[in-house]
Amino acid sequence: MILFPAIDLYEGKAVRLLRGRYDDMTVYGDPLDFARDFRDRGCPHIHLVDLEGAKSGETPNLPTVLKIKEETGAFCEIGGGVRSMRVIETYLEAGVDRVILGTSAVSDEALLKTALDRYGERIAVGADIRDGRIAVKGWLEVSDVTAEAFFARMEELGVKTVICTDISKDGAMGGTNLSLYRELSRTYSVGITASGGVSTAEDVEKLASMGLYGAIIGKAYYTGALRLEDALAAAERGEAEAMT
Repeated sequence: MILFPAIDLYEGKAVRLLRGRYDDMTVYGDPLDFARDFRDRGCPHIHLVDLEGAKSGETPNLPTVLKIKEETGAFCEIGGGVRSMRVIETYLEAGVDRVILGTSAVSDEALLKTALDRYGERIAVGADIRDGRIAVKGWLEVSDVTAEAFFARMEELGVKTVICTDISKDGAMGGTNLSLYRELSRTYSVGITASGGVSTAEDVEKLASMGLYGAIIGKAYYTGALRLEDALAAAERGEAEAMT
């Protein structure tokens, strides 16, 4: 299972939101410092979110993203307000490895199909779940689409990777929703990255034992609650368990 330490970007800084609320933001500092630390601690994958882009639909933090990519050589995936082919092309042609479609995967299936046809596995989808349904527009609204219907449709369209967030768990440091990921991984063939509340080595080990594609570590890293070295060791234990 791949570990994706997360960097949420706002005005060129690394920040964290609690359950997606912009009015509950903690600023941590220079994102490049954190990206280097991820690399040095053995995590060559980074999950990036442009929180300003989520509002504007543009790429205001692209220079920061490209600096992270250039200086660390990490595999970089990014989401946040990706709702046009222009933005998708801007990221991918600049050297970002994978782009994540969130609201647009629900509201603009034509865009998703075009992106998949053109870029294949370099396109991922975000499934942000609140009360069993897919939330959109920066988690401000909940759609009529159930999580089950959404995953089935993404599988049908050929999406290879879905980043799945239980909004109620995000940033709350209360553990992740193991039952949700267990059920999804048993039911669907897409690669699932767990996001939201991954806060202990035990969380990581259990997710890895389910055969998940990845797990995102956010606030637990920034607060020092979970060391990346411990998370990597836990992922190895979980993978070993999955093979027995």
